[in-house]
Amino acid sequence: MDVYQAFFGLKPGTKDLEFVSELTRMMDNLVAGKKIESWRLLRSKLGLTPKELGEFQLLIEVKNMAQLDAAFNVAAKRSGEIEVMHFGVNSKIHEIKFALYRDFPDPVRETGEELF
Repeated sequence: MDVYQAFFGLKPGTKDLEFVSELTRMMDNLVAGKKIESWRLLRSKLGLTPKELGEFQLLIEVKNMAQLDAAFNVAAKRSGEIEVMHFGVNSKIHEIKFALYRDFPDPVRETGEELF
């Protein structure tokens, strides 16, 4: 699995549960369309998060980069119902940062012949 991560805060005046409702609608739509495998939203607890990462973390799991690319292509259309959902989420986010991780060790990893 690859895990696409987004770290962010919410714009001032944004109601957290309204944001979660819109995010859930969009992400569940991507799961139903098999564009992503799963997702999860985390919120900082007790202020134990570096300020530059924001209060929230979104984790999006995909099987591989091809599936992630397919999810991006859905959003890149910038039309239809997905655009309404995408705008509803993005318009509430403040200072977002992204990361991409993978399960380790990789399932294709072989041992014994490494040169370094």
